[in-house]
Amino acid sequence: MMSWLLACMCAVPVALVIDRLWGEPPAWAHPVVAMGHYLGAIGPRLTRLPDGAAFIGGALAWLLGACLVAALALSVQVLLQWSAMRLEASPFVTICLEGMVLACVLKPLLAWRMLRDEVAGVEQALSQSLPDGRVRLQRLVSRDVSQLDEVAVRESAIESLAENLNDSLVAPLFWFAVGGLGGVAIYRFANTADAMWGYRGPYEWAGKWAAHADDLLSWLPARLTAGLLCVAAGGMPAWADMRRQARLTPSPNGGWPMGTMALLLQVTLRKPGVYALNCRAGKPTAAHTAQALKWSGRVVTWSGALSMLSLYGQATLGKGVW
Repeated sequence: MMSWLLACMCAVPVALVIDRLWGEPPAWAHPVVAMGHYLGAIGPRLTRLPDGAAFIGGALAWLLGACLVAALALSVQVLLQWSAMRLEASPFVTICLEGMVLACVLKPLLAWRMLRDEVAGVEQALSQSLPDGRVRLQRLVSRDVSQLDEVAVRESAIESLAENLNDSLVAPLFWFAVGGLGGVAIYRFANTADAMWGYRGPYEWAGKWAAHADDLLSWLPARLTAGLLCVAAGGMPAWADMRRQARLTPSPNGGWPMGTMALLLQVTLRKPGVYALNCRAGKPTAAHTAQALKWSGRVVTWSGALSMLSLYGQATLGKGVW
């Protein structure tokens, strides 16, 4: 168990380096894309059911999918551990090799470079024209952007950066430290299910379980992301202000990193017709986007360090929970 935890600790920085250098794997090899195919195949069928049946069907489909991804992740984990036991090498070499292979499996379950590039791409597109900025933003958000002005496009990009910093990086590393490959795989499935099913409209009932499951699994990481943003910025707004801003959004979690980002940047971040975070502040500029990206990059480093510290603590104390 100790050697496996140390291998997991080694896998974290290697996975982050792989992400920084090469970004996302091709779609055919991406586990999150496969999760999306599963959810996309079942979801439309659920929306045609009566409300009660849609809820039960959505819950059962979610549970089945979560069991499948957990079983696959645990199978990989067991295979790696078995291979390491048969490897005739020193413990140090075994841990390093195991960690490198594990990093290749972990990497597709987290994403920073893609998020960074997409947000920076919105700002670059805005410098060319507003229509270009809207087109690039549409790759980040699912809502209609055709009526957004330049400020609203920039606000949406910064909001997406803050919220997805948790969903795509901090939370996956948190659940990897807590539950290994199985933990991070279940989280990524839950987050993908929430993104595809967890909204009002056709999925009102079919997606209720998915939405609440993601809320539960993201509760602590979202608040951790807000705290890490404060560390990255070298300052912390009043806790009451952070909590007040977080409560303005429909999501019990997304408002924490978004509201904290708005307070730290001292700008207003709005979703038209839904909420306005830090509404008495000024409008964001291109410089604010650059600052948000800089702080988010620091959060990546800090979250990686924290997950490594957690894994090392579990290994040395012999109290690994998985």
